[in-house]
Amino acid sequence: MAQILSGTKASNEIKQKLKEEVIQFQTEYPNFKPGLAIVQVGDRDDSNVYIGQKLKSAAEVGVEAQHIKLPRSSTQHEVLECVEKLNNDTSVHGIIVQLPLESDNVIDAHLVTNAILPSKDVDGLHQSNAGRLARGDLDSCILPCTPRGCMELIKRTGVDVRGKNAVVLGRSKIVGAPMSDLLLWNHATVTVCHSQTADLKAEVSRADILVVGIGKPELVKGDWIKPGAIVIDCGINSIPDDTKPRGYRLVGDVEYSSVKEVASWITPVPGGVGPMTVAMLLKNTVDQAKKSYEKLAVATDWRIQYLQLNLKDPVPSDIDIAKSQVPKDVSVLAQEINLLHEEVDLYGKKKAKVSLKVIDRLKAQKDGKYVVVAGITPTPLGEGKSTTTVGLAQALGAHLKKNVFACVRQPSQGPTFGIKGGAAGGGYSQVIPMEEFNLHLTGDLHAITAANNLLAAAIEARMFHEATQSDQALYKRLVPDNKGQRDFCPIQLRRLQKLGIAKTNPKDLTAEEIKNFVRLDIDKATITWQRVIDTNDRFLRKITIGQGSQEKGHEREVQFDITVASEIMAVLALTTSLRDMRERLGRMVVASNKSGVPITADDLGVGGALTVLMKDTIRPNLMQTLEGTPVFVHAGPFANIAHGNSSILADKIALKLVGENGFVVTEAGFGADIGMEKFFNIKCRYSGLQPNAVVLVATIRALKMHGGGPTVVAGVPLPKEYREENLTLVQQGCSNLIKQIQNANKFGVPVVVAINGFATDTQAELELVQQISRENGAFDAVICYHWAKGGQGAVDLASAVDRATGQPSDFRFLYDVKLPIEVKIETIAKEIYGAAGIELEPLAREQIDRYKKQGFNDLPICMAKTHLSLSHKPELKGAPTGFILPIREARASIGAGFIYPLVGTMSTMPGLPTRPCFYDIDIDPDTEEILGLS
Repeated sequence: MAQILSGTKASNEIKQKLKEEVIQFQTEYPNFKPGLAIVQVGDRDDSNVYIGQKLKSAAEVGVEAQHIKLPRSSTQHEVLECVEKLNNDTSVHGIIVQLPLESDNVIDAHLVTNAILPSKDVDGLHQSNAGRLARGDLDSCILPCTPRGCMELIKRTGVDVRGKNAVVLGRSKIVGAPMSDLLLWNHATVTVCHSQTADLKAEVSRADILVVGIGKPELVKGDWIKPGAIVIDCGINSIPDDTKPRGYRLVGDVEYSSVKEVASWITPVPGGVGPMTVAMLLKNTVDQAKKSYEKLAVATDWRIQYLQLNLKDPVPSDIDIAKSQVPKDVSVLAQEINLLHEEVDLYGKKKAKVSLKVIDRLKAQKDGKYVVVAGITPTPLGEGKSTTTVGLAQALGAHLKKNVFACVRQPSQGPTFGIKGGAAGGGYSQVIPMEEFNLHLTGDLHAITAANNLLAAAIEARMFHEATQSDQALYKRLVPDNKGQRDFCPIQLRRLQKLGIAKTNPKDLTAEEIKNFVRLDIDKATITWQRVIDTNDRFLRKITIGQGSQEKGHEREVQFDITVASEIMAVLALTTSLRDMRERLGRMVVASNKSGVPITADDLGVGGALTVLMKDTIRPNLMQTLEGTPVFVHAGPFANIAHGNSSILADKIALKLVGENGFVVTEAGFGADIGMEKFFNIKCRYSGLQPNAVVLVATIRALKMHGGGPTVVAGVPLPKEYREENLTLVQQGCSNLIKQIQNANKFGVPVVVAINGFATDTQAELELVQQISRENGAFDAVICYHWAKGGQGAVDLASAVDRATGQPSDFRFLYDVKLPIEVKIETIAKEIYGAAGIELEPLAREQIDRYKKQGFNDLPICMAKTHLSLSHKPELKGAPTGFILPIREARASIGAGFIYPLVGTMSTMPGLPTRPCFYDIDIDPDTEEILGLS
């Protein structure tokens, strides 16, 4: 007499164990919640019963199951679209499609099940999982639920499967075929029987283990069974039975009454394999959820293939080096750094945008180490901050095998076609493809241009219409009648709230309330919002608008800025979410009304539209270095009137992706007195991130200039003082380096000096700078040759940075934002620049007083001054002291969130030189290869 293999009892034990497993996993990962999605097409009664059982069991275990019921009218495309949506939902770890699909349209069930991601195919029906099972890769596939349940029942008999004769009766894709594979790779000798088997009874009678799933009621009789065999009955059939209330009874493919007399173990029907199928479905879901969570919620070491450099001496041009390297497809790079398919939108093969959902997915992950690259006060040639940023990232990744991201600004096309050229780094430390980096990239700058100019157009249009219409006429047009109904749109409700009007029905407003609502009453003299274009065009620095025949009498003198000078660019760089961006764009102040009240983008009704134009720009752009390490290129705010740093979001995503032991290397614009100070006091204040180290880039060339060397002019050969050893100039010029080291130390962050080596530098000069740096507060000072050698030339720097980031963090801000505006300005002037004090000119005093009255006192300060000196005078080199810093104006970027005092005259629209870079830029019409870009 056979012992009963109760699937009900076994499944209950498994479900209880799964419940405990989920609870235990949640103690380590509180947000863990396994998710199962069941897709059904149609409304079959039997399918509804099965699904109901699965949903009930899922709830018992702690699996969050959802039932997606599609109508019979669903097309194959609609079903596939549903599956794809679930594939992209990171809260769903398992997907099953309930078969059969009951549709009025032809649907290929095989195509649908294969559309499920293999990692979410908890039914085990995907051809990838089936293929892995067939070749014995049991650890890398998901086992089908019914065969897995059968194996679990067999194991509960205590019988070792190894070497046993196993017969599988049936060869279906769901049961028979995978069951035979599973038995085979558990080392049984397997025979598969089916409807065409010649002597079915003889084959079955040899089985030590018999699994039946052929769909014929009670086909297998007791005299077919080898005495002592284990019999697993997967069949479930209904046969007429007048003695039953429902008129039928359920039986298996095995004649239970006769077989149990011969077998040693047998599964009943019902209550045998059926409950085990549901239990294994839940086990597969929990297993995949745990794997997914461990893989996706916690960053791991990347399986990254680095690119080899073919170093040449002399070093070729930047464009020749960039072209000589074949970058990886960005889809490959994304996989290497553990980005999910749904988190990456490809823009061609070499660049992509990355979703902000990464931050939420990895919220349990500790951030990596945060390193900012700054520099001493530079020469007009620049001292190689971008090159050092890239070279350091290449060294940390390709040579020290650390997870590392470089985060850099996107360059403006103005300088690219003007005098400066591109900004992808240089030599063997570059971002590639260089031409895509320096040109349109993914269109972010174009979106900023469009949004900025839409706001400019909104200002002019509103002033025009207010000047030509009555209050009632304005009101009728702003709140139009739609089939007899007037409604305020959401942005208009915001304005009403700002005005203190609690009414929501347009009919209820009084005449005075209507006037306040419709009349912005902009004071033209206070308009600060300018149009922008991403081209160096000096003739747009001052223009007259409103000269059309219909705009007579509304002429106004305005100007164009370069796109990166737009406040919208600064908003992009400082925003922390799409919601935050919407709020920042809406509260941008464009002018004041004639009563001195600030007028915002939301007052103009355009805040939401600006966000729509900017919705794609918020996602960082993924590229790579010459050695195949990842780079985020995102945002490029003007480093004079804005804070000159790449985006907070790029840094946040990168810090999660690299993990606790990884590194994010980001760059601050201009000298440390500008870029680094703003990085700390503005960017870190809004991001909440704390830097672990500063890399301060210096060159012998720049130090000699600060030590009294001749003027350095772009495009003119360097005087001999810069080409010959001169320790006196170097030592005197180190005053600037020492001051910048001291500035970084004021924030409690260790400083590593990176001495960017040139062929004209002597060993004595380089070692002198190392000595002076270490004696004056630097954690270390390292000579680097990454321009000529790539990451290998920055390995010593990478090692020093690694050690520096291991130091205890004591990060602090320079000032409390609640201090008066002028006190904060004076603190920066004295502490960072070395000034004796500040002098507020009348206009600046007037503006500061207005900002205080308008409630903007508690914003950080973003100083707008020359980058060529610690002082306000470009010709004052070294570390001048005792000067008075004049504050000419104090402007405000309320949406971005800072006050920017102007020290001297700041040009926000560069001009083209006599011979711009565009002379050398062309394209080969046959190969489409871009020529001359640098």
